[in-house]
Amino acid sequence: MAGGKVEWWKGAVVYQIYPRSFRDTNGDGIGDLKGIEEKLDHVASLGADAIWLSPFYPSPNKDFGYDVSDYCDVAPEMGTLADFDRLVAEIHKRGLKLIVDQVLAHTSEQHPWFQESQLSADNPKADWYVWADAKEDGTVPNNWLSAFGGPAWSWNPIRRQYYHHKFLKSQPKLNFHNEEVVEACMNVLRFWLDRGVDGFRLDVANAYLHDAELKDNPPQPRDRRTFMDWAHAPRLQQHIHDANRPENEWAMKRVRAVMEEYDARLAFGEFSERPEMLGLYAGGLERLHTGYTFDFIEDWSFEPPVFRAYYEKLLAPLDDLFPCVTFSNHDVPRPVTRWGGGQGDDALAKIALTLLLALKGNVLMFQGEELGLPEVDLERHHIKDPVGDLYFPWVKGRDGCRTPIPWECAPQGAGFTSGEPWLPIPDYHKVRAVDVQEADENSVLAHARRMISLRKAHPALRLGDIRFLDAEGKVLAFAREGEDRLVCVFNLGRDAASFTLPEGAGKAIFELGEVRREGAVLSLGPRGAAFFPA
Repeated sequence: MAGGKVEWWKGAVVYQIYPRSFRDTNGDGIGDLKGIEEKLDHVASLGADAIWLSPFYPSPNKDFGYDVSDYCDVAPEMGTLADFDRLVAEIHKRGLKLIVDQVLAHTSEQHPWFQESQLSADNPKADWYVWADAKEDGTVPNNWLSAFGGPAWSWNPIRRQYYHHKFLKSQPKLNFHNEEVVEACMNVLRFWLDRGVDGFRLDVANAYLHDAELKDNPPQPRDRRTFMDWAHAPRLQQHIHDANRPENEWAMKRVRAVMEEYDARLAFGEFSERPEMLGLYAGGLERLHTGYTFDFIEDWSFEPPVFRAYYEKLLAPLDDLFPCVTFSNHDVPRPVTRWGGGQGDDALAKIALTLLLALKGNVLMFQGEELGLPEVDLERHHIKDPVGDLYFPWVKGRDGCRTPIPWECAPQGAGFTSGEPWLPIPDYHKVRAVDVQEADENSVLAHARRMISLRKAHPALRLGDIRFLDAEGKVLAFAREGEDRLVCVFNLGRDAASFTLPEGAGKAIFELGEVRREGAVLSLGPRGAAFFPA
């Protein structure tokens, strides 16, 4: 904190754009940078503070941009560096910040670094990736499993060794034990910072460092396994040697040091495994500024204890960490579907947005969340995601949350493209198009704008502490305490519920759904909420 001012990112609302699916301007069915520029006013109208831009770098798109073949350029289908520079200027012109994704744990197999590394065991980049000899019988070096299924090792016939990949075999893992690799990655950050970006979201930030001795991962104890673990074999082991290492803190400090070379920049990380490690990697003056875990975005229950436990058990001991809070992103089913099912539920979408914007943290909001878009149920021939390809039809992968934004309720292209969209846009998305919701003051979009405005009007909602209040059933209640103090009460259920307000609660400043108060007793209809000054 410089000069006593609060850093710009604290309490910010960050809007995530998945470029392939935001807006296509040339009719090829794939979103591009010019399309993002064209729709910046939509983001600004929400009241968002910053944009997080998912990868737009050159890539063979085996994992749709998260397999980078050139860290310092723009994918041809998305535009040019000149387009990017113009986009940065237009974003800043609107008072917004720009955060871009960085995928530094691994590259594409087509990256020049890997192309050189695989040629021999003694070339200049031989040790830039994680290579290991086969066991005597030719099998893989250890038991590490890929997050996308199967062994996390693939044989390379040129080097006659295995290389490690935490994800697809086309995503070889960079070796952060090599200082040359680290410095090359830090120079990637500097390249984009010099072009004016305000910060980075670090993909799989928990996985930069691996155990140099390549020790086996232990099994996940049976009494700790959830239905998510049993559904996916890699989750049956504890990832303590292929990732989530204590020394990973050192890599986070290296990133933070680069941020400190520039004014008012942000680095936050994705920590998809072992959330208890969050405090080691983020917070304070030397580690990443902040980060997020998957506790909420992997939740399918929408039960009050999930939210209370996260703050009271995980975050409470982390005094120097101002967290991120998110319900949705490009990797998980949309919250309206996770928590409600079906092809849409606007009441659920509204209370989810209300809760998201009332919890303590920097809000990460995924594109389409402001429209209440549900997950798209895709047919087999539409599947492009490798996860969906692996598990279809039992799990359809991540394509269902990545479908293009419906800008218009139009029969073809939905205002996203004049061509054939790379993923289909169903009718139950088109009826929730931006132009439809702009004309409806009771729409989810209108509600999102009101909630962001309310958040900005009350310092307690942006920056205050959070203290949970005892409640029963589906009721979640907490106080946000800062320059002002608010009591926030939510009925997360489908049936009416009641709550006894604490002494001193004033007249409601916000109500959602059916709300009735008699003295201290508050009655809330299904998916209802209310905020009170206290």
